[in-house]
Amino acid sequence: MLVQVLATQFNVSCFYLAKIISRLSKAGLIKSKRGYTGGVQLSRPAEEISLLDVSRAIDGQEWTESCLLGMAQSIERACPHHHFWKKERCKIKDNLANTSLKDTAEFEARKKMHA
Repeated sequence: MLVQVLATQFNVSCFYLAKIISRLSKAGLIKSKRGYTGGVQLSRPAEEISLLDVSRAIDGQEWTESCLLGMAQSIERACPHHHFWKKERCKIKDNLANTSLKDTAEFEARKKMHA
């Protein structure tokens, strides 16, 4: 699919989308081709790409490994939310890891059917 078409569908700028596509491509999640016959496509089936894969490609891994407030991790009591964030971060990571792009697309399709 063409980047311009995707940008229009998602109501985002082509410049912003190009940055996202670059990160997804570097992570090996999509293939992109420039030029007249160009566009983007997934590099493997949607059921094999998790939302955690996408999140890490776009945002990096820091949010899944670091302190909520950016404080030193080695000190257990450095952050008042340390224990809370550690537990919640695991739940979020598990949820993202167990939700594929296919699951997300199917959810969106069901929403449109019931709208």
